[in-house]
Amino acid sequence: MEKAQLSEKYEPKLNTYLMFLIIFGGFLIFGLSENVKGPAIPLIQSELLLSESKIGFLLALNSLGYLIACTFTAALTNKIGLKWTGIIAFSSMTISGLLIFISQQFASLSGSFFLLYIGNGMLEIGLGIMAARIFTKNTGFMMNLAHFFYGLSSMVAPMIASSMIHMSIFGMDLGWRGMYFFVLLLALLPIIPSIFGKFPTEELTDENALSYSSLFRDPVAWLIVSILSFGVVSEMAVGSWLVNFLVKAYSWSLDDASGMLSLFFLFFMLARLFLGPLTDKIGYTLSIMIFAAFSGICSVTGILIGEKGAVLFALAGIGIAPIYPTVMALLAKRYPNGTGTAITFTVTLMGIASVIGNLIIGFIIDMVNKFIDSNSGILGQQAGYFFIGLLSIFCSCCCILLYLYLRKKNEVI
Repeated sequence: MEKAQLSEKYEPKLNTYLMFLIIFGGFLIFGLSENVKGPAIPLIQSELLLSESKIGFLLALNSLGYLIACTFTAALTNKIGLKWTGIIAFSSMTISGLLIFISQQFASLSGSFFLLYIGNGMLEIGLGIMAARIFTKNTGFMMNLAHFFYGLSSMVAPMIASSMIHMSIFGMDLGWRGMYFFVLLLALLPIIPSIFGKFPTEELTDENALSYSSLFRDPVAWLIVSILSFGVVSEMAVGSWLVNFLVKAYSWSLDDASGMLSLFFLFFMLARLFLGPLTDKIGYTLSIMIFAAFSGICSVTGILIGEKGAVLFALAGIGIAPIYPTVMALLAKRYPNGTGTAITFTVTLMGIASVIGNLIIGFIIDMVNKFIDSNSGILGQQAGYFFIGLLSIFCSCCCILLYLYLRKKNEVI
């Protein structure tokens, strides 16, 4: 009898700890898997003799994999549950690491990255659903804490990747292939608590009050899509292109360029942790407007100053970090009776914009190098990164339009 009572007392606590391990560990691995590519891309490009457009295509495939994951993960969760959705996501990431390790051609590497980002997309959406169900108390603090772990791993990812690329095991150089294999092997770890954990279920609610057709006709919904798309494409582009830019435009070493990317993620991580309460005080729309403008100004000014202004690329992380979570809060406030529908609509369209954005960046670099600066290629790199900064400014401009529209209707959020 006493053993049964003790079991009933401690079992819920143990399960809570298992859930925390999955969520926080999942965000750690998610940040690593997404942001080790910075130091790897110059080496992949050099070894496989890829143009900037092909790198843009590779990154666009990543966004496409994420987009596809957006379309089925929620339905998969409802069908097989959070446990198996998470296990499939972690497993696919590990398998993609093996496939990257054995890839020798651009086609096979593209397919491996595509699978990785399907796993990443499933993981991000699955972790978001899981966190929403578990963090019923102190939700804002716990969500920020979860994203802190993503920011923490994102910060150290470039340094870890740069170090592992130069490591040797049993006399064999790891290189970028071995680095990806061992980093993604870590995705197996959260599967252990997933097997033993009891995941919370959700009572299905009627969201018929908000339909996709009504969102298609809502100018506010499209402005929010534009805001999130410009903001997230700019955010993700830094992780993909900053190291490549610093190495090629300013002849930085891979280690120094990776260090600058890590500094970006340090500011990014701290901003998400400390600026969250500020958005509640000054309003979500105004917050995004200010933060996005700050990020864009930092990036554009950094290009105009030249190599001495490189630290501004890192400071841009302060402004870009709060955009995604603040847009999610904006959606929850604007569409309280259909937040899930609004998020699916917004994130799916954002995924399409991410695919297009990476293609455009690579295309801009190649076109400028081809027609304006065929010798050094520096102008092409600067033009591509200048466009990344402009995306944040476009984000802020869309927010100004949203703010004016909502103020006219006395609905500012």
